[in-house]
Amino acid sequence: MSEEKDALQKENSVKTNNDEDLKEASAEKAVEEEITEVVEELDELAKAQQSASEWEDKFMRAHAEMQNIQRRSREERESLVRYRSQDLAKKILPALDNLERALLEEADESLKKGIQMVQESLIQALRDEGVQEIETQGARFDPTLHMAVKTVEATEEDPAETITQVLQKGYKLHDRVLRPTMVVVAK
Repeated sequence: MSEEKDALQKENSVKTNNDEDLKEASAEKAVEEEITEVVEELDELAKAQQSASEWEDKFMRAHAEMQNIQRRSREERESLVRYRSQDLAKKILPALDNLERALLEEADESLKKGIQMVQESLIQALRDEGVQEIETQGARFDPTLHMAVKTVEATEEDPAETITQVLQKGYKLHDRVLRPTMVVVAK
């Protein structure tokens, strides 16, 4: 019986070893499955983070674009308000020139006084809107402000590139030239 007992113990020992091996294999398989799941979850997390980063970048770009659109719109509105009277001023300037020429003519003093009052009120209305005469007294020729229609020889009193005579006054609205001053320039 001892042999049977030994055989049974051996058999039980083999079964125990087999059970332990099976348990170990099962545990290893469970660990491998968990590792696979964790790796898959990490991959999904990395993809989600990349997607979130891309969406954040798109959001930031869209936000910056909206700010640029708002800024440009505000600047356009400010420009429209600032230069709203440009077309009207351009239409009034020839009438102002005619009034100035009328004042140079010999006429009744009361007529001249009336013309002068109209001229002054027009000039004041234009000033109120930001229109101002381009200064040319003793100025150097500036092609952004002046239009040279004739040149004369330079002298000591009138060195080269200076304005010697104004043929027609020029005007600007704030910093924008409405009409350049027509001048004679010493060369």
